[in-house]
Amino acid sequence: MKAIQIARAGGHEQLRLVELPSPSVGPHEVGVDVEAIGVNFADCAVRMGLSVSEHGITNTETGEVERHAPEAEVYERLGLAYIEPELREGRGEIKAAERGELPELVELEDVRGDLHSHTTLSDGKHTLEEMAEAARERGYEYFAVTDHSATHGFGNDVQADQLLRRVEEVRELNERLYSDGSFRVLAGSEVNILPNGDLDYPDEVLDELDWVIASVHTSFRMTREKMTKRMVAAVENPRVNCLGHPSGRLLLRREPYDFDVEAVAEAAARSGTMIEINGNPNRRDLSEQNARLAAEAGVLICLNTDAHQTGTLANMRYAVATARRAWLEPKQIANTRPWSEFQKLLEAN
Repeated sequence: MKAIQIARAGGHEQLRLVELPSPSVGPHEVGVDVEAIGVNFADCAVRMGLSVSEHGITNTETGEVERHAPEAEVYERLGLAYIEPELREGRGEIKAAERGELPELVELEDVRGDLHSHTTLSDGKHTLEEMAEAARERGYEYFAVTDHSATHGFGNDVQADQLLRRVEEVRELNERLYSDGSFRVLAGSEVNILPNGDLDYPDEVLDELDWVIASVHTSFRMTREKMTKRMVAAVENPRVNCLGHPSGRLLLRREPYDFDVEAVAEAAARSGTMIEINGNPNRRDLSEQNARLAAEAGVLICLNTDAHQTGTLANMRYAVATARRAWLEPKQIANTRPWSEFQKLLEAN
C-alpha cells in the first residue's frame, strides 16, 4: 500500500511517497520536497493543532498519529480541498483550497479540435488528407490546416494563388470524406504579422478562409513599444481569429521578444480574438503565467499543437499541461466546445 506522509528534513518540509506493506509498518521510500511544489502543509497542520513528521500526522494534544494512504485524504485532514499537482506552485492555491475555490482543470479529453497545423504545402511532412485523417482519428470534431503565409521568412511559404487553391481542396475534402458532418476541416493560414501590424495577404484572400491565426515570424528585435503596437494591431484586425505563439520563444534557444503582454491581452479581449497556447514542446507559448493573465483579462485561450506531421498532433498534451498550470477550466478554452458552439464563436468574430 502506498501512502503520502509529511516530514521535516534539513529545515524544509518534505512530501514522502511511502510503501506501507501493512498499516502498522513505517515508510521506507522517500519522495519529493514540498518546498519545490509550494504546498506548506506544516502551517496548515499547526493551525489545526497538528504536527507532521516522517511518522505521519500527529495530534499535538492527544499524541495520536494518523497515516493516510490516498493523497486526497492528506489534504482533507488538513482542511484543504485536493490540490492538483500542476497547481502546487505557491501561487495562491492554499488559500483557494481553504475557500473551496480551486478550478476544475481542463483535461486532454475536453479538447474537440486542433487549430494550428502544417502540411506539405509549406513545411509540413504530411499531406492535407493525411493530417486531416490523423486528427479525425484522435476523436476531434474539427481541424484547421494553417500553412505558412507569403512572407514566412524561412522558405516553403504559400503565395496567395496557392492558398486559394488550397481552400478549394479543403472544400472538396470535406465533401468527399466528411459530408456526414461528424468532422470538419477548416481552410486556414498562419499569417505573418508584418512589422507595421498588417497581415501579408490581401483582405480579399483572407475573406476566403475559415480560420486565420496570426503570428510574428520576422523582425524579432523591435523595441517593446513597437512590438506591442504591432501585435495589438494584429489582434484588432477583424479577420484574425487567433494570435499564434505570442512571445516567439524557443525554449533554451531563443528568448521571447519584448512586448507588453497585458496590453495585447486587453486588446484581444476587446476584439474577441483568441490567443493560443502552442503545444510544441520547444515553445509552450503562451507560458502558464501569461496564459492565466490573458484568461483573467477575458481572452478565450486556444490549445494548439502547431503540428508539422501526424505524430506531433500528440503534442496537444503539452498545451493542456500548460493550461492546467495556468489554472484554466474548459469554459476558458475555445476549442473545448463542440463544433456547433465553436462555429458560433467564428461567426461572432
